[in-house]
Amino acid sequence: MDAISAAGHSARMGAENLTGDFEAARLTVRLGAIVANYRSYRRLTGPTAVAAVVKADAYGQGAAKVAPALAGAGCDSFFVARLEEGVALRALLPRARVFVLDGAHPDSVPALIRYSLTPVLNSLAEIAAWSAAAGAGSGALDAVLHVDTGMNRLGLPSDELAILSAEHGKRLAGLNLVLVMSHLACGDEPANKMNAEQLSRFRQALAMLPPAPASLAASHGAMISPDYHFDLVRPGVALYGADPQQPEGGPSEAHTSPKPNLMQTAAVLTARVLQVRRIDLSESVGYAATFRAKRPSMIATIALGYADGIPRAMSNKGVAAIRGVRVPVVGRVSMDLMTLDVSDLATQPHVGEAVEVMGDTITLGEVAGRAGTNEYEILTRLRRVPRIYEG
Repeated sequence: MDAISAAGHSARMGAENLTGDFEAARLTVRLGAIVANYRSYRRLTGPTAVAAVVKADAYGQGAAKVAPALAGAGCDSFFVARLEEGVALRALLPRARVFVLDGAHPDSVPALIRYSLTPVLNSLAEIAAWSAAAGAGSGALDAVLHVDTGMNRLGLPSDELAILSAEHGKRLAGLNLVLVMSHLACGDEPANKMNAEQLSRFRQALAMLPPAPASLAASHGAMISPDYHFDLVRPGVALYGADPQQPEGGPSEAHTSPKPNLMQTAAVLTARVLQVRRIDLSESVGYAATFRAKRPSMIATIALGYADGIPRAMSNKGVAAIRGVRVPVVGRVSMDLMTLDVSDLATQPHVGEAVEVMGDTITLGEVAGRAGTNEYEILTRLRRVPRIYEG
């Protein structure tokens, strides 16, 4: 089994591993679960096509492994954010459709053409640059139009859409429009009125443009209703285990979902126990002495901290699991270490034992909720931890 370092280099586990047999921590990526989650979207959305969003190194899980696994399951369309992500993906998947969300800035046009990447055009200026490239001898170029329907982030605003609608024959010259897309601002809140507003605006935009396949929904939006599916859905974070039926960061009051997650756990983060010690009543743990024992306690220190991507906000709020039993994080999360109160365990952990910080017992959504953030940030900030791939 191979480990992939934070720098992307592979190292053989075992005798050839220069660090020996002791791994301070590891992120186990279940490729089979990611593929199963993709297939769940194909099943749930019926005849609608399903693309995979693999930006940010497949949400921190390693695009070099994840994208080929998805392609092997039949996925032929992928979204990335940055040009360099698209170039790297093209080397892995020479026949896939690769869409670059950042668009077609003039400096990026030559590379987009060279690597057969399709830009998501976000403005009239980008449309002009891409059309000019087609007219300069590159032949007809595939293009995606991004229409802003309320996010006010990227995409053609209403005034530019009106201009394009009146002059699309000229402005889209040389372009093969393969998709018109938009993005929901509140897709993780099905009852939010803005979803219906954006759906209406998107339909109006489609009526103003030449006929083309359409895409509105990502992970959460695809769960609202089939009205949001159109011709293509674009799951991202849900492929990596986030619950698309829950708001980003999980339920607001409880740390457990009232409904089972339709997605399988794809990322399991574990760390080793470095030391176990007994402390007396009123003794403190960690920087600034933010935790003081209310009884004689057993404290286990594990090899994971904010340099690995664990939010410091987990201090005195997080939980971990030892042999499937939940134990609290006590004291501040430090750069390389976390401390756990293991006093209530029937059998104390031993040095070197693996502790689950995120996975089957402590879900991704719970980690995000306790840290006061969303699943996206938890996944993409994991650093320094070797990745181990299963399936």
